[in-house]
Amino acid sequence: MDLLPDVWRQDYWLPPGVTWKDVEQLADSDRPRPQDLLIALPLALGFVALRCLFERFVAPPMGGCLGVKNRLQVSAAPSPKLESFYTQRSRKPTQGEIVSLMSLCGKTQRQIETWFRLRRNQDRPCQTKKFAEAAWRFFFYLTAFVAGLACLIDRSWFWDRRECWRKYPVQPMERAHYWYYMLELGFYGSLLLRISVDIKRKDFKEQVIHHLATIFLLSFSYCANYIRIGTLVMLLHDSSDILLESAKMFNYGTGWRKTCDALFVVFAAVFLVTRLVIFPSKIIHTTLVLSMEVFEPFVGYYFFNVLLMVLQSLHIFWAGLILRMVYKFLKGKLEKDERSDEESEAEEEDDGRGSEDNMDQGDYCRDRSKDTQTMNSKLSMLTSSCVLNNLTNHRAAVADRMRKAQ
Repeated sequence: MDLLPDVWRQDYWLPPGVTWKDVEQLADSDRPRPQDLLIALPLALGFVALRCLFERFVAPPMGGCLGVKNRLQVSAAPSPKLESFYTQRSRKPTQGEIVSLMSLCGKTQRQIETWFRLRRNQDRPCQTKKFAEAAWRFFFYLTAFVAGLACLIDRSWFWDRRECWRKYPVQPMERAHYWYYMLELGFYGSLLLRISVDIKRKDFKEQVIHHLATIFLLSFSYCANYIRIGTLVMLLHDSSDILLESAKMFNYGTGWRKTCDALFVVFAAVFLVTRLVIFPSKIIHTTLVLSMEVFEPFVGYYFFNVLLMVLQSLHIFWAGLILRMVYKFLKGKLEKDERSDEESEAEEEDDGRGSEDNMDQGDYCRDRSKDTQTMNSKLSMLTSSCVLNNLTNHRAAVADRMRKAQ
């Protein structure tokens, strides 16, 4: 029963020497209250509904303009026994399971392996779905960045980071910053709500950790009135996400390779500068060092900085992937899309080691090629033989006519 009051102990949320009464000196409309976070849930549901409408009515015409087309896929032949194994047990059977399926279905090992590859390919997301997801994120990040920049560019803490802590925590909250917070919180909440139906990528676990850390960071910073530094964190992250999603959009289109590559290079540069240079040297330095000029450390101080460190760890992880892709790009070895939108399972399997589903057809083509080469060589030998015979006969006839003439 006493657990809830203990959660809101002022020494958890406020610096030493500051009480809740000091914060309550501000009007209710000028200070953040924990119950304000409840609006994030209906906003998240609203974003989910809005996204459904966007992906149905807005994204398809955009994709058509960029030439986004779905790949033709060969469907696996109907097999109730293999389908039951695929859905209930495993999408990738082991060698022992393949042997048991061979006796159960009366198929060869190659036929079973081919069936499972084709079946996994049927579950791969289509190009239009990936484009719609990237387009939705692009429009949100672009809108959030422009709105955030408009409401922050003329604020003192945007240019002087020490202003983030002046008179903290008794700092009035502007209405624009309130909605900036709530919309960002609702958006990341919608990403979690749709995470089971969205495209599963290589960095799926890291994305879940990122979304959870972001939601905790936004919620805590709002309740503890870390709003000034929180708005800077959101603006910094949105700046590079715009370029990433735009590069994805052009990547899914036809004939936009140079545009996609250019956007990806710009994104990589902006990401490395904002996440590995500005974020630790400006944001984390502000919360760790400059804040201590105003107040002494407290529980909320440590908790907030731990969340920032979690985000920074994810930045380092993604920066490693980006640098590897930039290296391949500069070496001319980036043959397929290995960016952060790459699917984790089937995409990697089929694109990475070549399509084994076409092995039989490839062997057939190679055999036909060998036969053709053999036939061509025989034809050339026959042609040469005919030419030589004709020349010999022609010379003999000429010599015979000359003898008769003499």
